[in-house]
Amino acid sequence: MRIAVGGIHVECSTYNPVLTRTADFRVTRGDGLLTAPYFAFLKDYDVTWLPLVHARAVPGGPVERATYEAFKTEFLDGLKALLPLDGLYLAMHGAMNVQGMEDAEGDWITAARAVVGEDCIVTASYDLHGNVTQRIIDSLDMYSTYRTAPHIDVEETMRRSVTMLVRALTTGEIPQVVWAPIPVVLPGERTSTVDEPAKGLYARLPGIDSDPGIWDASLMVGYVWADEPRATAAAIMTGTDRAALEREAKKLAQAYWDAREEFVFGCETGTIEQCVTRAVNSDTAPVVLAESGDNPTGGGVGDRAEVLAALVAAGAQGVVLAGITDPAATAAAYAAGVGAKLTLSVGGALAPQDSTPFTGEFEVVFVLDTNDMPERQAVLRIGGIDVVVAARRRPYHNIADFTLLGLDPHNAKIIAVKSGYLSPELAPIANPNLMALSTGAVDQYVERLVRDRKLTKTFPFDRDFTFTPQAFVSARAAKTQA
Repeated sequence: MRIAVGGIHVECSTYNPVLTRTADFRVTRGDGLLTAPYFAFLKDYDVTWLPLVHARAVPGGPVERATYEAFKTEFLDGLKALLPLDGLYLAMHGAMNVQGMEDAEGDWITAARAVVGEDCIVTASYDLHGNVTQRIIDSLDMYSTYRTAPHIDVEETMRRSVTMLVRALTTGEIPQVVWAPIPVVLPGERTSTVDEPAKGLYARLPGIDSDPGIWDASLMVGYVWADEPRATAAAIMTGTDRAALEREAKKLAQAYWDAREEFVFGCETGTIEQCVTRAVNSDTAPVVLAESGDNPTGGGVGDRAEVLAALVAAGAQGVVLAGITDPAATAAAYAAGVGAKLTLSVGGALAPQDSTPFTGEFEVVFVLDTNDMPERQAVLRIGGIDVVVAARRRPYHNIADFTLLGLDPHNAKIIAVKSGYLSPELAPIANPNLMALSTGAVDQYVERLVRDRKLTKTFPFDRDFTFTPQAFVSARAAKTQA
């Protein structure tokens, strides 16, 4: 059983002006892919795995066209060299945007299908914050997506996708994919699966899987920060019973539509100033203040300094702010060294047209010992605030991200991070969790986003329309039933 594996995994905000380039990707090739953290589970299957290339990047702006084409060419050339194949597993995200291209995943997947041919069985796994099109569905035999946000079922989802592929190749049963688009596209922070109604909607999926004719039930929230025609939620079913697939897809789509007004933020929200005031005056700690509009794990730039300015203005004490991407400020801290005091302009380094830098007197209290220039990070102190600056875009969502820099988030009064909903490591210590609805490339107040490329009415941008779910079958399934 010869199965090739590879793909590209990135989430791109079209409101982010900073292109994602080759250097932004973590690339795994060949046999190294089989031992990489996300793919180590593949060894559990009695399969001859043929690893190609997998490129993964922190969410950001659109992918530079030349970068995309280079990865795609490498992947397709490797695929051609492996023919013939029994199966292909594509580990994708679903919210990639590429310069000058519509439906980037559709381009990648259809190109892969054209290489492997009609007899090869193809499966894909996605992030639930991806966007799907008929073009994508038409090239697949099976599909699975995350069922949790924050994402704690990445391996489980990838296993579901691979297990279906192995099952099809072992039994000879070839499933089909049916989907029902839902004209709703909301931010992940209003659709977290730890809160209702998403919690209850996603809890339905294992029960749907128990139907003998359904192999996998998926529910896509979609990706709202891409101003492109394909942005939509969707119910997607894989299985062998067409009637059951269509019935359950429409039923799930209707349930999501009916709940559209119930999706709300799962924590206290406000402006930056309101959240800073609330944090400074809190009797409990640590307060975790999430600056949502500049969240790099959602596609934000990660270089804005408005929260820093507000904390300084409020005289905040006991603050850990992680972090602000600013290569120049980081380099200045390394050049000056620990203990140095210097005047720095921090912020607005990557997208100066979109934000205002903060200028102040800082003391360098820590620099990370690394010879890898992009990994440089420094801690600067101003008053009662320790602010992390970094050479490249990165999140600070895990405790180790802080302790690596000599910081202890447990003992902070305020932890300020660029985030939306909190990571599984920060959420338990938040006391309380505040989310600033700040502007930026991943603005949570999505109703104020410009939507020039929306082709159909979509909630919450439009409210004066009705919806009746329709189920659409993949072209491959239609051929088998013809």
